[in-house]
Amino acid sequence: MKRIARVVVIALVLLIVVLVSLPFLINANQFRPMLESRLSQGLGREVKLGDLKFSILSGGVTASDLSIADHPAFSKSPFVRAKSLTVTAELWPFIFSRKLHVTGLTIDQPEIVLLQSAPGQWNFSNLGAQSPPVTADTASASIGNKLDLSVQLIKISGGRLSVGRINSHTKPLVLDKVDFELRNFSPASVMPFSLAAKVAGGGDVKLSGKAGPIHAEGVVLTPLDGSLKVSHLDLTASGLMDASSGIGGLISVDGSGTSNGSNLEVKGRIKADQLKLARGGKPTRRAVEFDFTIDHDLRRGAGSLRRGDVHIGSAVATLTGTYAQHGESTILNANLSGHGMAIPELEALLPALNVELPQGSSLQGGTANVKLAVAGALERLTVNGSLSLDHTRLTGFDLGSKMAVIEMLAGIRRSHDTDIETFSGNIATNPESTSIDDLKLIAPAIGELTGAGVISASHALDFKMRINLHTSGVVMAAMGHKGDTSVPFMVQGTSSNPVFKPDMKSIASEQLKGLAAGQLNKLGGGTNAEKAVGGLLQGLLGGKKKQ
Repeated sequence: MKRIARVVVIALVLLIVVLVSLPFLINANQFRPMLESRLSQGLGREVKLGDLKFSILSGGVTASDLSIADHPAFSKSPFVRAKSLTVTAELWPFIFSRKLHVTGLTIDQPEIVLLQSAPGQWNFSNLGAQSPPVTADTASASIGNKLDLSVQLIKISGGRLSVGRINSHTKPLVLDKVDFELRNFSPASVMPFSLAAKVAGGGDVKLSGKAGPIHAEGVVLTPLDGSLKVSHLDLTASGLMDASSGIGGLISVDGSGTSNGSNLEVKGRIKADQLKLARGGKPTRRAVEFDFTIDHDLRRGAGSLRRGDVHIGSAVATLTGTYAQHGESTILNANLSGHGMAIPELEALLPALNVELPQGSSLQGGTANVKLAVAGALERLTVNGSLSLDHTRLTGFDLGSKMAVIEMLAGIRRSHDTDIETFSGNIATNPESTSIDDLKLIAPAIGELTGAGVISASHALDFKMRINLHTSGVVMAAMGHKGDTSVPFMVQGTSSNPVFKPDMKSIASEQLKGLAAGQLNKLGGGTNAEKAVGGLLQGLLGGKKKQ
């Protein structure tokens, strides 16, 4: 027994000595041409490796550097740069037969650059889809013919991924601390994968699912079934939206996608906090949620929003339409409609749209209806359509007192608030201004206001209006009016501090038309008569009569 034990101990010692000595006995760099050749063939890109070191304990070979070339049409810089590449393999076939059965590839701290061309093609589209021609040197390398590239696990650790466009001035999307795993790699099989990363500028991304087999025309067309979770992604700081567009906020996504190789269907829910939707807008205090289903054509890089339900508290609107990539911009053609939406819920969204109410006022009660067409590039959208508010109250704003001069003409009952039976109009908005046509406002205590005008991006008002008063005041009665009265006026100032002024020239002109011919003659007719009426109005309104 002692003899047997001694033999076993000696054998174990010899084995340990052999294992420890192998890294010194085997020159790992002799495998570099083989690895570079086979990896280049497998990826369809030139692969360069640094100095190789053999580790008997981990059963692998580590390259000090890794470089994978980009598609020449996209960039001369590498597609991937990495601090190191570790190739793990089955140990005993390597020791006894010098065959390298690769079981895993681990890339440490790589920098990966994804680029998209103007037509919508990606620099990774043909990755692995075709192999470069084998050179005479690689074909004659006998050691290369012994490679069995059966990769059970491809792993990226601590990577940095940049996603951008060729010759673009926009900021690329950057993912830091990227950890990625792809198991049971084979171009002809379905492979499970997972990805976790931090978004530079704020946010977290998690993606998992299955993909494959790899499509012969490109990776983008590979069938896929996966789920996506995004948490608190900052639209502006991440570079997804240009700051000049005015669109911003923190976005969270919980969705899933399925691709058959030509069409990608994505469905899920987006939650937006601190949302801004226009230049000059302020982050909204209320979260906006969006349930969606998108059909995306992978070949055309365009698609349709088949289902889009916008939730603002209990208020719900529907957004559907199409989108397409045009150069650096995404072009949207969509329709937004909502019926019977609670106005107090929508009010919280007004700052995000750069819409201001009169200072110190708010909307209480009532419902809103919208039917809008949204078109153009995301960073410069135009909106056209109709808007109406029913049975709401503008608290903290006394329209009667603001129209004090008009009150003197016809008499308006003052109130701390303004009750609105109906407000409606056709709107057309772009980043510079918003115009409202066919504006109609019915306030029971005042009358019916109609007209049209423009609101600038800085909230300056320029409206030509007319008020049909339900009662006639002293001034208008003194000028011969009885019953209801129609008075033209202007709205100027700003949205937060509107200024209402009677349109004196129009009033004078209309009064002249109502005077009898004899009265006109006494006033001198024509311009003299108009001046006389205007002077009368100025005097009645507290101004000095012109001599």
